[in-house]
Amino acid sequence: LWGLLFATGVLTLVFISLHYVLSLPKQPVIDINGIPQVPSFTQLWSRLKGKTHLVLVVSALFLLVAWRHYLARYAIMYSKSGIVVGAGYTDVHVYLPAMTLLVIVAALMAVVFLVWLHYERRLRKRHVVATMIGLYLTLSLLGSLIVPAIVQSLVVSPNELKLEQPYIEHNIAFTREAYGLNDVAIRDFTPAPVTRERLDAASPTVKNIRLLDWRPLTQTYKQTQEIRLYYDLSGIDIDRYVLDGELTQVMIAPRELDQQQIAEGARTWVNLHQVYTHGFGAVVSPVNKVTTEGLPVYLVKDIPPQTEQKELEITEPRIYYGERQRGYVVVNTGTEEFDYPRGDTNAYTRYSGTGGVVLDSFLKKLFFALRFSDVKLLLSNDITRESRILFHRNIQERIATLAPFLTLDRDPYLVIDNGRLVWVQDAYTTTGHFPYSARAGRVNYLRNAVKVVVDAYDGSVTFYVVDDEPLIKTYSEIFPGTFKPLDEMSPSLRAHLRYPQDLFEVQARIYSTYHMDDPTVFYNKEDAWQFPSEIYGTGERVRMDPYYIIMDLDGPEFVLMMPFTPIRKDNMIAWFAARSDGEHYGELTLYQFPKDELVYGPSQIEAKIDQDSEISQQLTLWSQQGSRVTRGNLLVIPVQDSLLYVEPLYIQAETGQLPQLKRVIVSDGERVVMEESFGEALDALFGKSSTPVVAGSSLVEQASTYYDAIQAAMRNGDWAGIGENLEKLGEVLENMK
Repeated sequence: LWGLLFATGVLTLVFISLHYVLSLPKQPVIDINGIPQVPSFTQLWSRLKGKTHLVLVVSALFLLVAWRHYLARYAIMYSKSGIVVGAGYTDVHVYLPAMTLLVIVAALMAVVFLVWLHYERRLRKRHVVATMIGLYLTLSLLGSLIVPAIVQSLVVSPNELKLEQPYIEHNIAFTREAYGLNDVAIRDFTPAPVTRERLDAASPTVKNIRLLDWRPLTQTYKQTQEIRLYYDLSGIDIDRYVLDGELTQVMIAPRELDQQQIAEGARTWVNLHQVYTHGFGAVVSPVNKVTTEGLPVYLVKDIPPQTEQKELEITEPRIYYGERQRGYVVVNTGTEEFDYPRGDTNAYTRYSGTGGVVLDSFLKKLFFALRFSDVKLLLSNDITRESRILFHRNIQERIATLAPFLTLDRDPYLVIDNGRLVWVQDAYTTTGHFPYSARAGRVNYLRNAVKVVVDAYDGSVTFYVVDDEPLIKTYSEIFPGTFKPLDEMSPSLRAHLRYPQDLFEVQARIYSTYHMDDPTVFYNKEDAWQFPSEIYGTGERVRMDPYYIIMDLDGPEFVLMMPFTPIRKDNMIAWFAARSDGEHYGELTLYQFPKDELVYGPSQIEAKIDQDSEISQQLTLWSQQGSRVTRGNLLVIPVQDSLLYVEPLYIQAETGQLPQLKRVIVSDGERVVMEESFGEALDALFGKSSTPVVAGSSLVEQASTYYDAIQAAMRNGDWAGIGENLEKLGEVLENMK
């Protein structure tokens, strides 16, 4: 605003000055000898009309300059001149007083010009205006550049820690507040050796360790479940569902329709806008189960979607709004919509939703023809008064159109909710003007204030507030009725909210430095951390990304976590976790390892894998046989008070596109084994389990499970197993009383 006003003032001054100069009388200035002379400024000014007008504009410009200096006093809250973002010692003790003085001087300049207008003859000879302008320019140069630089160099730098300490404290506190890091719970975590007993006790975690990596899995889905060329299954996400009474982590991918993949000759206007209008269904796999061929086990598959799990039944599988949907389509026309392939024929459908706009008048068709620059909307005889035009079908474009003031997460995800397919999109409130806060890209304040739910069939958009922070409160006042409280979200959908990975990654990056709350430690960066690296794919070293796991905290929970290593070191120093379930949603916890004890980091485990002669020999053999070996993500899994390291290996023919999970590498930090399955790898490291993993919460089911385990132990002559399971059966029977 200031820049616009000042530019307007300067242009006004220039144009009116030209106007008055060009309006001067044309007679020349003659000296005493009768020779024409170039008029001086004083001579021009004395003959100039509109002096009052010009002086008023100049005076107004100096008032704007005073306002600018006044605002600059607050801009020091985002200053980068000190050791941290925000006002530092020099800003507070030198720059701030200088700006205050310049406010006064600039305001006096405005007054001086007005006074000079009335006492021009008296003040002209005393050069009052020139003196004031010189004073202002001198103070500006000294106060904003020279003196601050001298003080910073000669006073602050030799005593930086002492003088900047209170401002470092401000920066730490305000940065944590800006990124929602002010309530991080800190726990000590002293790793104990992994044992079979600990694994059995942490069965919800162990049974949900992710073996399937989404990148190789994308290729597998494409080869086995896209069914037709025009379907796309590249948007794989991770979620959890309660299946058979257990919280189960799954991979889920919507089967969207990609019009760009329709055969070249079939990409007609009718096909693109009336026939191929929607995707169909989804594919779901558990993260930890594969077939004997190393391919995923499908919980939901095929077209129409087939499943044996009631929680995953899809009653409305059509996807009109999604991540891959572009452009507009017209439904309920004289041309039937393609629904899905069915053997040698196709199934067709008609839209029964409320999405889009009904084209029930010529005027509407005309406006949309103009909107999309497409005259065929007017000329098509298939479009009737019952036809609907669906547009803004890309969910992120749709949300951004409704709420352009929100910043959207990169990864919306699909949820099967009571038979319908809905999208959940995380949205953030952001600003770059939060005092004393470190920047993350273009912003220095980031909150996941809103969860946006978009129905994949009718495109309805609902905004739910999950963080009642100041910016969303303001937007709620500006747009009443737009945002709903989280309590109004259905419990079934709320069970699928997850802590967003984009936010967590930014928070983890900030917290890798801002976990240090002692100004001296922060100043010296004595305890700075970093994200670890891992070996991925065909041998590339990459930075680890945060990952979701199911952990047993207050019962099984869906958690997003990230390990930390010290700067330029490979050992682990801590791990960071965000909870996603129930009333604990959004809680952040840092688990710190003892600093005097070595805890292996991902890179060190990768080195152990590379140094294992048997594993190295097997990898070399596969490569020589014409297969490509792909190493999946190395996951660090907290198992009670122990750590387990798991890395899947995929084998893929050089000319093939179907990666298969063929081996699983498991380590307890000291030993490394590679086996054909995760269970076999655990058995190789820790011996076979005599205690089964109990599924479900029914006491009758638990009693039956322990009874079966006793029978199996008796057949194997396992007296220890008999005694252990008898004791647990007794506990269950006692609880049943």
